[in-house]
This record gives sequence, C-alpha cells and structure tokens, in this order.
Amino acid sequence: MFINKTSNGLNNICGKNIARLRTELKLSQRELADRMQLVGIDIDKNAIQRIECGKRFVTDIEIVAFSKIFSVEYKDILEPQK
Repeated sequence: MFINKTSNGLNNICGKNIARLRTELKLSQRELADRMQLVGIDIDKNAIQRIECGKRFVTDIEIVAFSKIFSVEYKDILEPQK
C-alpha cells in the first residue's frame, strides 16, 4: 500500500521552505495569503499555516504561485531542507 506522506508523517516537503521564504520577506501568513489571492490562488491564512507545518498537501498550481511571489525557482521550494 502506498502512503502519501513523508517519512516523518508530513503531507508536504515544501512547508518549511515556504515558511523560511515568507519570513525572509518579513511577510505574515495573512500577507502571503493575500499575495496568493492577487495571483489567482484562493487560499487563506489558515491554509498557509497548515502548509507550513506540513498538515496540508500543496498543489502544483500553488507551487507555481509561491515561486512567483518569492521570485525563486520551483526547486528552491521543493528541495527538502537538510
């Protein structure tokens, strides 16, 4: 049976990177959600919080939007932190 989680039970590998990039820009979770809405992604502060702590899956469409907002490549969001 395939389990759709990381080895430590998280639903995504990019949440920590999103949190790091957000704090580097000095954005609150609400401000990030607002910016996501400006690029057409319907997401709220609670969803950002759940993404950052690994409780929510992240779609490829959302990853594209995050990369635009943070001005980084997809791999910078997707690479697991060491």
